[in-house]
Order: sequence, then structure tokens, then C-alpha cells
Amino acid sequence: MAESVNPAAHPLATEHLPSFITAPGETDVLMVVMVVVLVVSVLAFGVLFLRLHTLPERIAHRGHKMQFEIVAVLGLLALFTHMHIFWVIGLMLALVDLPDFGTPLNRIAGSAEKMAGLKPGEGFMDLSPDEMAETKPSAAAPPEIEDTTSPGGKIPFPARAEVGSTRQKELGHA
Repeated sequence: MAESVNPAAHPLATEHLPSFITAPGETDVLMVVMVVVLVVSVLAFGVLFLRLHTLPERIAHRGHKMQFEIVAVLGLLALFTHMHIFWVIGLMLALVDLPDFGTPLNRIAGSAEKMAGLKPGEGFMDLSPDEMAETKPSAAAPPEIEDTTSPGGKIPFPARAEVGSTRQKELGHA
């Protein structure tokens, strides 16, 4: 039996070539598949990285935390500076529930305004340091409050009581 030799093939080449080697002018299927796999894997890695990177921000947002903006800024700092400590701090802050000091203080201020006979928000005064210096009472004269029942209209505050005895009682309770 005579061997059929392909005249286009090199005489030293083997007769059987692997399936991933394509003939000239044909589409390289393996390269197309590898390009698709590379693009999909790069996109999947990027999505995974960004999902992991925004984890503290999503935790803080889901929990309606007060410190959400701080966590978001720390996440951006970690992203652009590549300092992972910002991400760790943001994650810790997102997991910790900070106490709300604002609501009780606002309620106290509202109650004080109500007791003083003011409308809500009317007691807030934005004074400059010069105005504050003018309105401060001098140390020599005791402060006075207005009294509508007395003829003079002003009642001096009582002198400050001695604190030493009360402090001893307080320490005794501790």
C-alpha cells in the first residue's frame, strides 16, 4: 500500500496533527474560546472585587446606621489609596451600632424650650463671640432673671452653695 503524502505539508511533519492546531485560513476555535473565558473571568473578578469592597457600605446602609457617610468615605479612601486599613475601619464602623446622642439631647432642648414658654426651635440663638462677650454677666454682679411678679422685675440668682458636703455624700453612695 502506498502512503498518501500531502504535498502542502512539510516532509518532516507528522501526519496526524492535534485538534487545536488549525489549518491556514480557518478560524482558531481554541483562541476564540479562550478570549471569551478571559473576558468573562476578568469581569467576574472585577464584580467580585467591587462587591467585596463595598461590603461595609452595604452593611451600614442596610442597618440604617448614622455613620453611613463615614463608612462610605472610608471605602472610597481605601479604594483610591490602596490602604486596606481604611476598609477594615469602615467594616468595623459598619458593624458597630453607635448610640444616638442627638435624639435625647434634642428632646431635652425641646422640653427646656417648652418649660421656658418658647415655641419649638425659638430658643436657638446663633451669637457671635463678640455678642456673647457683651451678654455675659460680670463676675462681680450675680446674674439676674426676670420676674413678672415683683415690682423691680429682676431677681438675683442665689449664691452658689458649697459643693464639698454634697460631694462627700455622692462619694459615699459610690
